[in-house]
Amino acid sequence: MKRLAYIVLAAAMMLPACNDTNHKNAKEMSTAETLKEVAGRKNFGADHALVSTPQPCVMIATWDKNHNPDVMMAAWAGQYDFRQIVISLSKHKTTDNLELTGAFTVSFADIRTVAESDYFGLVSGNNVPDKVARAGFTVTPSPNVDAPIINEYPLALECKVVSFEDGKLIGEVVNMSADESILTNGKVDLAKLQPIVFDATSMSYRAIGDIVGQAWNSGKVFNQ
Repeated sequence: MKRLAYIVLAAAMMLPACNDTNHKNAKEMSTAETLKEVAGRKNFGADHALVSTPQPCVMIATWDKNHNPDVMMAAWAGQYDFRQIVISLSKHKTTDNLELTGAFTVSFADIRTVAESDYFGLVSGNNVPDKVARAGFTVTPSPNVDAPIINEYPLALECKVVSFEDGKLIGEVVNMSADESILTNGKVDLAKLQPIVFDATSMSYRAIGDIVGQAWNSGKVFNQ
């Protein structure tokens, strides 16, 4: 009887999980069944990696509670307003640091720093507090916000935290500084910066390509 009772109890405990799984599978099947084929194209559904690819390799630098510099790579980022950026972040040491300082800097991984930048995305500062030094990088304290500037990245945005709610970080850019090596006629030249982007479909990094047109100009051909 005891054995029977244990079997019945185990089965009862499994039912909710099975129901949840069945419900999830049924929902996925239902969604798939409602999709219509697009003539001449292959459907991938809504969750394919290309939904958000390519992605910028954004490097977020902060101070921790011991004033050690920390850097992490984030891919879900973009411009939010004229002087604001938005970054999607889950729980990291970086998010703990943001609560302490209310500031951060943003740089961009480039073809010269692929290995170091990838390392910053692989290793948590919680486990390797000196990971910036291990990568051979150095920092300069920002004179405008309470955050480090990574010297090996030639472009830096100095930012203050505007808000951080539900994993969405909004920062106000108070200054952008750039090394002379990436400037042409006093402006940032992407051909010299050579930033990379994250390709989620092949799990690789790709370099920004050549100029193929001029914004607000190439389309004028249709006005003739």
